[in-house]
Amino acid sequence: MYGPCDNFDLESSHVIPAMIRKLTTARDTGEAVVLWGDGTPTREFLYVEDCARAIALASELYDGSEPVNIGAGWEVSMRELAELIARHVGYEGEIIWDTSKPNGQPRRKLDVRRGERAVRFTAEIPFEDGVRRTVEWWEANREGYDERRASGRR
Repeated sequence: MYGPCDNFDLESSHVIPAMIRKLTTARDTGEAVVLWGDGTPTREFLYVEDCARAIALASELYDGSEPVNIGAGWEVSMRELAELIARHVGYEGEIIWDTSKPNGQPRRKLDVRRGERAVRFTAEIPFEDGVRRTVEWWEANREGYDERRASGRR
């Protein structure tokens, strides 16, 4: 899951907010960005508003005992993700893939067919729109982010 108000702390964030933060910092400093692995692993991401809608649908429509995966049902490579974020933050510098660092699991994609049937959920926010909205939130809120987070405020 990703979206506005995510955790952008480089020590504890997930991949999308971490890449957004690294790429906006690199854009502002003119430095190259170093990312782990070779960029080939793929991941599935669900925008926060889609997730909230899925939870609401599940609470209304699902009373079964079998687990139901709620997800986007597609995947994107780390390299494609980095290029998309770079485009949205206006970063035109070099992205270096540090292959001495681990790639992690090669693929992470959910089988969402049961969720689609059981709660009639399909992700609606196009990935590029979700990334754009998340970048816009970060750009509007990054000033003083670390201090606010340390004090427990968003």
